[in-house]
Amino acid sequence: MNDSLKLPDNLFVPGQGDTPEYIDDKVLAHLCESEHPADLASQLSDLDLDQLVTIFSHMSPECCADVLTHMDYEDQREIAKELSNDVLALAITRMSSDDRVDLLQSMPEESSAILLRLLATTEREDIRRLSSYEEDTAGALMTSEYATLSPGLTALQAIDKLRLEAPNKETIYYSYVIDSRRRLLGLVSLRELILARPTTKIEKIMRRDPIFARVHDDQEEVARQMAKYDLLAMPVVNGNDSLVGIITFDDVHDVIEEEATEDFHRMGSISSGSGADDLVDIGLRDATPWLLIRKRLPWLLALVFMNIFSGAGIAYYEDTIQATVALVFFLPLLIGSGGNAGAQSATLMVRALAIGDVMMKDWFRLLGKEVGIALAIGVCMALAVSFIGVFRGGMDVAVIVSMAMVCVVLFGSLLGMSLPFLLTRLKLDPATASAPLVTSVADIGGVIIYFGIATWYLGLHHAAI
Repeated sequence: MNDSLKLPDNLFVPGQGDTPEYIDDKVLAHLCESEHPADLASQLSDLDLDQLVTIFSHMSPECCADVLTHMDYEDQREIAKELSNDVLALAITRMSSDDRVDLLQSMPEESSAILLRLLATTEREDIRRLSSYEEDTAGALMTSEYATLSPGLTALQAIDKLRLEAPNKETIYYSYVIDSRRRLLGLVSLRELILARPTTKIEKIMRRDPIFARVHDDQEEVARQMAKYDLLAMPVVNGNDSLVGIITFDDVHDVIEEEATEDFHRMGSISSGSGADDLVDIGLRDATPWLLIRKRLPWLLALVFMNIFSGAGIAYYEDTIQATVALVFFLPLLIGSGGNAGAQSATLMVRALAIGDVMMKDWFRLLGKEVGIALAIGVCMALAVSFIGVFRGGMDVAVIVSMAMVCVVLFGSLLGMSLPFLLTRLKLDPATASAPLVTSVADIGGVIIYFGIATWYLGLHHAAI
């Protein structure tokens, strides 16, 4: 990646008198030829919208399509709204089918309808077909620009066919073998075609029973399968097992990034949303203060009212606190330890569930494992804090704090481990078992456990006396 790319100073030519500033077409053409579209998109994103529209209006349709594809969705929408329909239609025809569908779907319905009328019939029908699939499914993610071969072709004939079709395909590294009804029979890589004897039939060298997705499969599961089997592209079939598209790795990368971003937002108790102003699409840098407030405030308000139960727990054990004021000193330490232990367990479990490392059936086995781990951690932390307990409040306080530490760490760890499983069982995103949620519940439990143990122990002690 060319991180040092800087737009040339002579790209914009200053006007004289009543003549406005204009673009040097030769400089712009050289820039499009010499720089990667991703680098160019990164630099152009820092310009004003008016300058962007002027530049894209002077680009060749090919360059315009390539650079637009590499820009953020929000920038794409803003530029598309300002570009003339003729310029935008020429660029859209040169985009890959999945990219142009994404762009048109993000635009107002009236604007996209006008653009559709400017496209060729085949492109228009392809866009309508791809747009008909539900969002976040394999059908919505796929492209229709893929290479197909017949099983009766020879390797030489297949290479000649691919040579003619390559400019209009998303990728030709994989070619998909289909029958007369477009049912998927197998696939063959370009490497296998080149290494095969020219007269060898495709049916002899193709790989049968390839990994595929169905149009209604969840995009996150498709991404997981492609990562598992190290696929550069995955074929997509409909209900009749007919090949209708492919999903390429670059599209899967976007899905993985989007899903990871959503999971991080949920784990930070940032509410998810949809629409053009979603934080996932816009990004933190370009998000407005109001959007950030709207995303962060709801969960924080909910957690504030949840923490009222911690206060209620403290009020319930007011007599115990008055009897041994030294207990208050250890309260933040104990409930913080329980919350931190729970957050650790939740993070590990959400990650394991997300990548398929553990399944629902593993809960009971992992529960026993977590009990042993949490007890070991709790005992170590109890020993460390017991010395402070002796110094601060005597042996009784040290015993109470030590026992409470073991129980609080055990409670927090089991809560953090089990909550993602529970949410998965309820068909909810396990990432919702976020650190703030786990720590808030662990705080409530920690208060009750701590003062409950203190009340019980001190009651026994006083009874013995």
